[in-house]
Amino acid sequence: MALPVSIEQLIGPERVAVLREVALIPRDLKPIIPAPRAGEDVVVLVHGFMASAGVFRPLRTRLERAGLHVASFTHAPGAGVRSIARRLARLVDRLPHDARVTVVGHSLGGVVARYYVQELGGHARVQRTISLAAPFRGVDVPRLLVGADLHAQSALLDRLRRGAAACGVPHTSVIAAADTLVQPRAASLGFGDVVVLPDRGHNQLLFCDRVASLVLDTVKTRV
Repeated sequence: MALPVSIEQLIGPERVAVLREVALIPRDLKPIIPAPRAGEDVVVLVHGFMASAGVFRPLRTRLERAGLHVASFTHAPGAGVRSIARRLARLVDRLPHDARVTVVGHSLGGVVARYYVQELGGHARVQRTISLAAPFRGVDVPRLLVGADLHAQSALLDRLRRGAAACGVPHTSVIAAADTLVQPRAASLGFGDVVVLPDRGHNQLLFCDRVASLVLDTVKTRV
C-alpha cells in the first residue's frame, strides 16, 4: 500500500510557503497598534515586497501567546525604502515612548528597519533589529524589477552597511541557507549576530518555528 504523500513532498516546502503567503496577503491591511504598559516589549513587524502584514499572522500569534505586544502595518507594492521607513517611524511614534521596541523585517522589511534606525532617528526608540533574509548586498536581478534601492550597486545599501556599527542599535541577520532570491552571502548586514538556518528558503522564514523562537529569545535578552 502506498504511503500518503504530503503537499510539501509533492511541490516542496518553499512553494508551500509561497502559497501560505498568498493566502494571508488579504489579511491585516490596516495598522495594528498595541497598547503596552511602561517598560513592556513591542515587536514591530515589517513585511517584504508584494506582500502585506497578513503574512506575519503565524509569527504574530506565536509572539502574542508568549506575552509580547505586536505592531504591524501594510505598505503599498512598489514603495521605496525611504517611504516605507517614514511609515514605520509614524507607527513607532504612536507607541508609548517607554515601550521597548524591537523591529523585525522580512526581506525588504529588514532593509527598512535598518534605514529607520540609522537614517531617521529610530535609534532613539528601537532596542534592536532583526532581519529575515534581507538583501543588504542587493539582489542579482534586473534593476527595473527591484529599483535602485535593492540593486547590488545600491548606494543606499552601501550606506547602511558602512554605518551599521556607528548607529549603536544591535542587529541579528537571519539567513536562509536555501534562499534562491536573496543569496545567503547577501543577507548579512556585516554587523551584529548572524544566524544561518539550513534547508530554509526565502519565504519559509515567515513560518519557521526556529525564527519565532529566535525572536522571542532575542527580545527577552535585555540590552
